[in-house]
Amino acid sequence: MGLKELTQVWGISGHEWKVSDYIAEEVKDYADSIIRDAIGNLIVLKKGNGENKKRIMAAAHMDEIGLSIIKIMDDGMIQVKQMGGVSPYIAYMNRVQFENGIIGTVGCSCDLDQLKPRQINKLYVDIGCSSKEEAEKYLKVGDNAMFIGEFVELAGGRKVMSKAFDDRIGCHIQIEALKRMGTPYHDVYFVFTVQEEVGLFGAITSSEYVKPDLGIALDVTGSFDVPNDKEGNAVIGGGAAIKINDSCVICDDKMVEAMIECAEKNNIKYQLDTLAGGGTDAGGINRSNEGVKAVGISIATRYCHSPNSILSLDDLEDCINLLVKYTESPLNIVTREIIK
Repeated sequence: MGLKELTQVWGISGHEWKVSDYIAEEVKDYADSIIRDAIGNLIVLKKGNGENKKRIMAAAHMDEIGLSIIKIMDDGMIQVKQMGGVSPYIAYMNRVQFENGIIGTVGCSCDLDQLKPRQINKLYVDIGCSSKEEAEKYLKVGDNAMFIGEFVELAGGRKVMSKAFDDRIGCHIQIEALKRMGTPYHDVYFVFTVQEEVGLFGAITSSEYVKPDLGIALDVTGSFDVPNDKEGNAVIGGGAAIKINDSCVICDDKMVEAMIECAEKNNIKYQLDTLAGGGTDAGGINRSNEGVKAVGISIATRYCHSPNSILSLDDLEDCINLLVKYTESPLNIVTREIIK
């Protein structure tokens, strides 16, 4: 079992239970406790033994983007809405699979050159039926579909392609870090969150439970090395991407400094990551409770939010190593100060 299997598990936003069950089975022999909360967050604790240990919350979201049925039409075609950040251009002519196994393809009700960026309402799913009555034998309003994208190894040297790297790769980083670490310095809560793609909901609610001193989000970031997108710093092969900021969080300076120092001390390849748009669970942790210092470890990924995302297995190793080493260090970071 491993990354390949994890990417292929069905689990769109709000319906992550199959992913949660898979992860719980993977980590049960390495955790001190495992809790699943009311909305489905999986909270996995590894207790530390440091003299001045903190509560660290590492978070990676289990949900992937997808589509949800809003109407079955008279001709058997299925109207859908997006679950998370779905581009109609990327969705068009891709295959989808509903939770019950029914497969279809995404079509468009207008000429493609007339389709605008946010017009998911112009898309429909064709499952091969010719009437509403026939389609209703298989599906109903509210059923959800994931995009199909098999896990494959590419020719370009330790690169892989799959659906759902956002954010099953973050989940995999946490699973492997938990398996590889001994007894950490800090109490580390590995949280596998729900509903990140629709509003960071799982990170906020689980952080309210954990009440961490420090937060770390594990997620993808853009890889700015493709012909139509070079306006960013992170690239495939550049190592673990240490987040500085994005549209949802400004990472804590001291945590960033400590992470850079940790990477350099342990000869872990790293790069700096700042995003003009988008966000991760770091934003949810940061705004929870009375405010929590947060940072992120990201992995550069091409074609994110598509069924054909690409990343580097070398970068993956750097991310795992950085998470392990960072949580092993004392991290003498002041979380709250009494001024007077």
